[in-house]
Amino acid sequence: MAKQAFLEGNRLLAARDYAAAAACYRAAVTSELGALPAWVNLGLALTELGDTAEAERCYRVALQLDPRRVETLTNLSDLLLRQKRFADAESACRQAIAAAPDAAAGAANYGVLLACMGRDAEAERSLRRAIELDPAYGKARFHLSCLLLQQGRWEEGWRQFEYRNPQAGATTALPMPDLPRWQGEPLTGKSLLVLPEQGYGDEIQFCRYLPLLKQRGLQRLTVICKPRLKTLFAALPGVDAVVAAGEPLPAASFDCLTYPMSCPLHFGTTPATIPATLPYLTVAPEAVAHWRAQLADAFAVGLVWQGNRRHENDADRSLPAAALAHLLAVPEIQFVSAQKAWCGPAAGEPAALQAVLPLAADLEDFADTAALIMALDLVISVDTAVAHLAGALGKPCWLLLPAYKTDWRWLTARSDSPWYPGVMRLFRQQRGEEWSAVTAWVAAAFAVARAQWHNNHASN
Repeated sequence: MAKQAFLEGNRLLAARDYAAAAACYRAAVTSELGALPAWVNLGLALTELGDTAEAERCYRVALQLDPRRVETLTNLSDLLLRQKRFADAESACRQAIAAAPDAAAGAANYGVLLACMGRDAEAERSLRRAIELDPAYGKARFHLSCLLLQQGRWEEGWRQFEYRNPQAGATTALPMPDLPRWQGEPLTGKSLLVLPEQGYGDEIQFCRYLPLLKQRGLQRLTVICKPRLKTLFAALPGVDAVVAAGEPLPAASFDCLTYPMSCPLHFGTTPATIPATLPYLTVAPEAVAHWRAQLADAFAVGLVWQGNRRHENDADRSLPAAALAHLLAVPEIQFVSAQKAWCGPAAGEPAALQAVLPLAADLEDFADTAALIMALDLVISVDTAVAHLAGALGKPCWLLLPAYKTDWRWLTARSDSPWYPGVMRLFRQQRGEEWSAVTAWVAAAFAVARAQWHNNHASN
């Protein structure tokens, strides 16, 4: 019975039915206390369910049964890292490496932890050690790529970035034609299929390369994207067909496929050669007029303070609604919510924030959001898709970046972004700093922006 429960738990775990998997593993460990793999997998399922205390207990039981089991130590270190218990996580990582010094997983996990702690040089050494042990170990190469890209070391960074999983966490199954990946070879006369990336922001940031692909002589360029991006991307020059994920592909043959975030590698992109002519996305004027008619004659600022809860760093990159108090206290500004449920949770949006005009409820897709953004004077956003959309439209955007796990694309120590030159201003949270301190800084910057708006408004 214990074995059957364990095997069923494995099936359910693979299917991401974590609650049912946990029930099976509990039956397995209850029936057979020494079932070490069941304790480890129960810890995994409970981690995904957010029961970190019970997950840790399971790993501790498993370590009593076998103190040197690398899988248990690795899972425990991951769990402790999620809780930012860095010293405990480092201890578990070191134990895993001591138990199996030639295992790539141990070195890779330690590298990830060191990167999170800001110990970049050590992190790079550990990740390279993992790659040396197992050259095909994608996790080590992906995390090394993030480290290199953040530091502006893009030649190697883009090569290592090819080990990412573009469809991690995807909710819509994609057709995967049996086609070769485009490796940068000439495209003249060919038909190329572009598949979607993991996040909305990823697709919006890198769709700038689609017209450039067509300029390389493509006969036909077909793009699959997330459904809420379809209308927006249909206006991109050079794109012959836009298909929403889940829709059937056109009855056409394709020579090869690629992903948008593979284009920087094949175009040899460096921080100095980013194709950053703005805007590269456009909106119909009548759609903008629809939203502008709903705004008062005032400096209009769009707010996005939460991202997708499924994002691994959402707890740090999203703001509690209370942190907006400094902003909302600034007079003579019309604040507008651009916070949509499919960009991030609507929780906290509301009625408590009486100063915020709740237009987001009427947004159906990113084309609607783009039109609203173009009706505004400024967007203030956490690191989520709307920030990329504002930048792609050439709309001024103030981006609030977390101190912990700052995304690689914003580089380090910069207050601007070469991806969105002239329109993106970065407000970086410092380690240990509350978000309210950052929003107070942003509120102080309003004086200049508002004065400039008044001057422009008066001259018009």
